[in-house]
Amino acid sequence: MCATDILVPIEHLWKTSSEKPSNKSAVLIVCLALFLDNMLLTVIVPIIPSILYAEEKLANVTLQTAEQETSIQSSNATTSNPLSEFGSRIFSYYSNSSILVEKMDFEDLQGSQNSSKTEDQDTSVCKFEGSELLLNENFRVGLLLASKPVVQLLVSPIIGFLTNRIGYGIPLFSGFIMMFVSTMVFAFAENYAVLFFARAVQGIGSACSSISGMALLASLYQDDNDRGVVMGIALGGLAMGVLVGPPFGSMLYYFFGKPTPFLILASLIVLDGALQLFIMKIPKVVAETQKGTPLLTLLKDPYILFASGALCIGNMAIGVAEAIIPIWMLRTMCSTDWELGVALLPASISYAIAVNLFGVMANKMGRWLCSMIGLILTGASCITIPYAVNIYTMIPPTFILGFSLGLIDCSIVPLMAHLVDIRHVSVYGGVYAITDGAFSLGYAVGPVAGGALVQSLGNSGFFKTMLAIGMLNLVYAPSCFFLRNPPAREEKQAILDKEHATYSATGNSNDKVDEELDEDEN
Repeated sequence: MCATDILVPIEHLWKTSSEKPSNKSAVLIVCLALFLDNMLLTVIVPIIPSILYAEEKLANVTLQTAEQETSIQSSNATTSNPLSEFGSRIFSYYSNSSILVEKMDFEDLQGSQNSSKTEDQDTSVCKFEGSELLLNENFRVGLLLASKPVVQLLVSPIIGFLTNRIGYGIPLFSGFIMMFVSTMVFAFAENYAVLFFARAVQGIGSACSSISGMALLASLYQDDNDRGVVMGIALGGLAMGVLVGPPFGSMLYYFFGKPTPFLILASLIVLDGALQLFIMKIPKVVAETQKGTPLLTLLKDPYILFASGALCIGNMAIGVAEAIIPIWMLRTMCSTDWELGVALLPASISYAIAVNLFGVMANKMGRWLCSMIGLILTGASCITIPYAVNIYTMIPPTFILGFSLGLIDCSIVPLMAHLVDIRHVSVYGGVYAITDGAFSLGYAVGPVAGGALVQSLGNSGFFKTMLAIGMLNLVYAPSCFFLRNPPAREEKQAILDKEHATYSATGNSNDKVDEELDEDEN
């Protein structure tokens, strides 16, 4: 479905009864929201190691210089080498300032002058290899990446509850505001604490956008096949954000400095907010027409738990990979900033292919089977990634990793709405709060656990960590068999059978089912 198919004339943007945007316009809004959210999510991934290393190195060099200056002043020593002060300051592109470094011997200076600029650039990253300082950054990187999904996990139940109570418009627009604030803070953050805060704010915005957006699509598209298609399109926006983010961030950071990618992204977010106001007008409170199933009741449903577990474990793998692959590449491949940005590019491309291709096919093949295959392929790719020796040999396993994750997401996300349709009341804020929580838990546990394991296990930590997350996916894969044919509630199944013949004409059979079910319960 192209963009021109999604856009519709302005006179058809509203349903007079509920003032919801038309179906195609809703797909466009949700797709753009997920695109920008995940672009912000990934744009910082290749930048973080360089920023944190520069901050740590700056602190160490400043401390060493202060000690040296104190020693020199106390001894009133003078240098006999006229060039001893040359090179005592270096320019930091991160902080845009000069910093003192240890004095350079004249012989070292002569040796450096004999080497070409090209050679200096090619080996500038190799100095990190085997660096204890860089190895110790794994946990800090993992903790920073995990701050967003941790906050997202905490606020997801609240956003799901509010979505059921006040409608989709206000949470969706609130997500835009949070994304803009987070992006601007990222642009001008100068230390770890501020970066941590910006990442946490993004978690609130992500919860608002993803929960309300997916619940909106599930309510507008009641047919299970159509729902799978449009959610595949929405996940395609997510995939495009993941695809564009890392190279976009690393290239602009490398050539123009840290604020540039975030300022450009903030401009795009403002355009998205303007589009939301144009299509949905000023968000208003829309009273719920029927009471949704309580969150705790949904959490007790074993089929929802099995599906959530597949989402969590599958996304945990990519969370681990995003956190520890950049530093591993710096230490073992002497990678440059732009190489860090494109390292997971094959995964993003294959994810986009999978969610668009299997959005339709997953329901025909069986969503349980697609998710099982996805977990198996995820496990296999995680186990093989440590055997890569350069960026080119990383392409096959990362491509498979992205494709397998796409299989899981495009199968489980629409399946969650289907489970609510056949087993509970068709109000979707709660179930997509659980879905968002499963995503967030995977992305929270993955980076923190992965970073801690790599740091504690030393040089073999990357291999053992990727092996562990790969085996976890392989072990969990058979549990997807339980999702093969989830049973419906008996009273709801009878009503579904009764309404099946009139569904295609009315498009509102689930609403009728829930009304009759409520009457039966009363």
